[in-house]
Amino acid sequence: MICAVIALVIANSNLYPLYEQILKTYAGVSFGDGGLKMSVHHWVNDGLMAFFFFHVGLELKREFLVGELSDLKHAVLPIMAAIGGMVVPALIYAGINPSGVAADGWGIPMATDIAFAVGTCALLGGRVPKSLITFLVALAIVDDLGAIMIIAVFYTNEINQLALIWAAGFTALLWVLNASGIRSPLPYLLIGAGLWLQLYEAGIHATLAGVITAFAIPAKPKYDPVAFSYQVKNLIRRFDRSYRPGEDVLRNEKVLAYVRALGNGARLAEAPLQKIETGLHLPVTYIVIPIFALANAGIPFNVFSGDTEIFNNVTLGVTLGLVLGKLIGIAGATWLGWKMGWGDLPHECNFLHIVGVAFLGGIGFTMSIFISELAFAGSPNDLVLAKAGVLIASLIAGIAGFICLTKASPKSVERNTAEQA
Repeated sequence: MICAVIALVIANSNLYPLYEQILKTYAGVSFGDGGLKMSVHHWVNDGLMAFFFFHVGLELKREFLVGELSDLKHAVLPIMAAIGGMVVPALIYAGINPSGVAADGWGIPMATDIAFAVGTCALLGGRVPKSLITFLVALAIVDDLGAIMIIAVFYTNEINQLALIWAAGFTALLWVLNASGIRSPLPYLLIGAGLWLQLYEAGIHATLAGVITAFAIPAKPKYDPVAFSYQVKNLIRRFDRSYRPGEDVLRNEKVLAYVRALGNGARLAEAPLQKIETGLHLPVTYIVIPIFALANAGIPFNVFSGDTEIFNNVTLGVTLGLVLGKLIGIAGATWLGWKMGWGDLPHECNFLHIVGVAFLGGIGFTMSIFISELAFAGSPNDLVLAKAGVLIASLIAGIAGFICLTKASPKSVERNTAEQA
């Protein structure tokens, strides 16, 4: 969010021409007789964001295997909430912008920024039940999956069939690696890079290569817990027999070998999916998303002068879709599923908690701005208006969600304060 504010400040200062010039500067790589050349802006949106989608894909796979979405009974309400939170915002936007170029932006208010939504919850500390955060994460994961499908199906240009065949081949190679038990990330990343290039050439948004590659990453460790426990105990016994107190460890080759074996065993006891997801969390959070915000949130306010008002149909559709649409869609679908007996509210939560989460779902930011870039690639004016709507809605939704969750858990606040005392 800080980078988004910086981008806004730059866009409304004397630095804006330089900012635009940098984003429009072309850079590329050459290989053989061919090569790939894009503007810095496109490298950020098509290249750097592939790592964001790779991380999202890893989260998706983990949730479906062992998370909240692995159990249908627990998954019903988050799935219903996510679907409601996608359908209602799209309908509100389409109702305000039923035709013309502006109608292409119907997918913008369907997205939720999981990082900012969960981050807002984190500001409340122990006031928010852990079960509610789990509900929000599951909801946002399904929402991300829906956004990915929308990008693939509705925001894809003409298809280059030959490149698509090559992309299918790279995808098959990824699954061959998985089936063969290859655990090193490097082969997956190299083939994923080839997949990214072929999807780009095919006219399908290349960032989807990140999701496809993530789904191929092995989710099982080489050592199961029983085998790992046996190996660790055995190595520690050998270590204790070989090490003499006061001895310089560097002089004892056996001790060093046991230490290395313990380290290798620990690495093999962790699933590649878990290891890569953990390793990517900080780079994605503190490098990829801030750079994306810096490159895409720069909105010059002078576009709202003259005939263009800030609350035109595009901005209004995005803002109402994200704030009102997410509220009605998420809270309404959750209430329906709860009353029909299809699922229970998260433990220690009341319906005001759900309303708070529904508002937080309106923080579209990263994914909504990303879809805006695709929807209005040929309409710069509408693109700026859509981004303004995303920023306004994210601010309103974040504040409203924060207030609702604070009001919903006064007892939690008192209990946590008493426990800390």
